Amino acid sequence: MRLKKVQRILITAASLLLLVFAAACGGEQSNISDKSIEVEGLTFIGRAELKYADQFAIDRYEGGYSLIQAADGAKYLIVPEKGKIPAKIKSDIKIIQQPVENIYLAATASMAMFDALDCGDRIKFSGTKAEDWYIDFAREAMMNGDILYAGKYREPDYELLISKGCKLSVQSTMIEHNPEVKEKLEELGITVFVDYSSYESHPLGRCEWIRVYGEMTGERELAESLFREQSDILEAIGEQPDTGKTVAFFYISNSGQAVTRKSGDYVNKMITLAGGSNIFKDLDSGSGTSTVQMEMEKFYATAKDADIIIYNNNIGKDVKSIDDLIAKNSFLSDFKAVKNGDVWGTNENLFQDTMKMGEIILDFNNVFSGKTDENPPRFVYRLKGGTEG
Repeated sequence: MRLKKVQRILITAASLLLLVFAAACGGEQSNISDKSIEVEGLTFIGRAELKYADQFAIDRYEGGYSLIQAADGAKYLIVPEKGKIPAKIKSDIKIIQQPVENIYLAATASMAMFDALDCGDRIKFSGTKAEDWYIDFAREAMMNGDILYAGKYREPDYELLISKGCKLSVQSTMIEHNPEVKEKLEELGITVFVDYSSYESHPLGRCEWIRVYGEMTGERELAESLFREQSDILEAIGEQPDTGKTVAFFYISNSGQAVTRKSGDYVNKMITLAGGSNIFKDLDSGSGTSTVQMEMEKFYATAKDADIIIYNNNIGKDVKSIDDLIAKNSFLSDFKAVKNGDVWGTNENLFQDTMKMGEIILDFNNVFSGKTDENPPRFVYRLKGGTEG
C-alpha cells in the first residue's frame, strides 16, 4: 500500500473519531481558532458576533472578503464578484468565488436557508430526490427540472456536475464517512463545504447557520434579519413561565422498540425551551447517535405518566390517529396522554425546515399551554381517536 494512501486512511480515521466524539458531547468540540485568520494581502476588519452558534466563525476583511471557519477547522475564503484571489493564499484555505451558483446541495438542512434567502435558484443539483423533499420550493423546482438530481452524497453523478459547471458542493457531515467522494469532487475543481449545523448544541444555533449562507450569497443583512426573527420568538417564549407539562417524544420501530431522543438532543432542548420537560432524564444512547432504542416494558414504566405525547411521524409516517398509535403496541392505551387525548404527531416539515426553529418551539409552547385553538400549529397536529384522524 502506498504511503500516501496509508496517510489518507489514518487521517480519515482520526477525523471520524473526532466527529463521533463531538456528536456524543453534544457538539461542543470545535477546531475553530479563537484568533482571526491572517490572509496575506487582506486587511482584517472584525469577527461576526454569534448569539447561539459555536460550530462556525466568520472573519471579515476590507473589500467585501470573508473567511468562514467550520468546526473541523476547514477554512473558506469568500471572494467577492470580480475580486481577485490573494496571490499568496495558504494552501489550507479553500476558495468560494461569488457569484455562488450551480451548487450541488447534499445537506438537506441547508435547503431551507437558501430558500429563505431567496437564493434557491443558486442550487442546480440535489442529493435528495423530489419526493423526499418537504420544502415546497425544492420539490417543485426538481419537478420542473430547475434542480437536477445528481445522486446521493456518497454516489454523486460526477459527469453531470462537471458538464453543468458545478463549482461548489454543500455537504452534511455524512461526507466524512466517504472521504474518497470528497477528494474526487475537489480533484474535479468542486469546492466542498461541510455544514456542521447538526453539531450545534442549541436549536437556534442551527438556525444561525443562515448567516453562513448569507455571507456566501452576498445576502448578509437579510440573513441576520431572518435569524433575528426566530431569536425574537424564542426570547418572547422565555419570558413566560414553564408550563409544568412532561413530554414523551418518540416513535415505534419496525422491530417493536420505542425510539426516543437522548436527553441532550436538540429536539429535547426545544421541548425545554418551550416550557415543557422531557419525561426521560439523563438518557444517553451510549454512542454518537441522537436516538435511544428502548424495550417497550422499560419505555412504558416512565413514559406512561407523560402529560403529552409527540409521536415522531417523520419516520413512522403511518400514525394518523390514536387508534393507529395503539395498534403499534397495546401498552400505549394505558398512557395518561392517550387517555386524555393529548397526543400529537409531527408534520413532515419538522426536520427539514431548519429556518423555523423559533416557530417550532412556539408550536410546542402552544401545545403545552393548551393554546392551539387560537394558535393552530404548523409543525405538529393532534391525533384524533377512532378513524377520524
